[in-house]
Amino acid sequence: MAPRPAWKGYLKLSLVTCAIELTNVVTHTEKVSFRILNRKTGNTVKRIYVDAETGKPLDEGDEIKGYEVSDGDFVHIEEDEIEAVEIESSHTISLDGFVEKSSIEQIYLDTPYYVSPADEVSQEAFAVIRDAMAAKKMASLARIVLYNRERPVVIEPLGKGMVLTTLRYDDTVRQPSTVFDEIKATKTDDEMIDLAEHIIGSKKTKFDASKFDDRYEDALLELIRAKKAGKKAPKAKAPPKPSNVVNLFDALKKSLNAEGGGKAGKSSSKASRRTKAKASAAGHNRHRSRKSA
Repeated sequence: MAPRPAWKGYLKLSLVTCAIELTNVVTHTEKVSFRILNRKTGNTVKRIYVDAETGKPLDEGDEIKGYEVSDGDFVHIEEDEIEAVEIESSHTISLDGFVEKSSIEQIYLDTPYYVSPADEVSQEAFAVIRDAMAAKKMASLARIVLYNRERPVVIEPLGKGMVLTTLRYDDTVRQPSTVFDEIKATKTDDEMIDLAEHIIGSKKTKFDASKFDDRYEDALLELIRAKKAGKKAPKAKAPPKPSNVVNLFDALKKSLNAEGGGKAGKSSSKASRRTKAKASAAGHNRHRSRKSA
């Protein structure tokens, strides 16, 4: 059964238009999903709206959206009034500008959707737009109204279809400088960088999403199975928490050996000699300065 489209509308490049639909890339099915119960009766519970002043539950149909214009003063907005608000991007994604995808900083990328032609009539125009973008190795910036909000997006070819990724607005993204500016400039040792590079090289692999599994959810399932069987919850040993490295060079050397790159060999022994020589020189200089003092 094909997944239900999240959005239907049109894709437009200049005067070329085709009908498209968006499908969620991510599914939200979970192996473990908890319900809230009444501890005393074991029955499931449900949330209801209550009037904040009277405390009385609202009857069906009494709920309405409100926008606060001043303290305690709300403008009432009906659902059909919201649905009637339309702009071009409510139904048409216009490809107005093209960029290299790599030029978009990762911090702005949000939610991906698959883009496909909505009917047979649209397939040729869709293929022309897709193949032209692929030939130019470009992605397009556009806008779309999703879930009652206009969102900037980037669209790029992907196999027989395309993928659209919503983008975050600049004023909603905390810039790196607000966090990284507090990191002090550090002069790194070339030999230790070399050792770290060897470790990285020994751990090189290929991306395979099928190898990722949710180990925390697996642990929850183990807990559920134990409780269902009438057993006590399994007591898992908490993994040891790492602490700051005292001797970084030794830690790097041990890490390299542990990863099977025991060729710490020439590079590590050479680095070790240089590191010890630096330490010896530093100690000699300190001794001379104390003597002259």
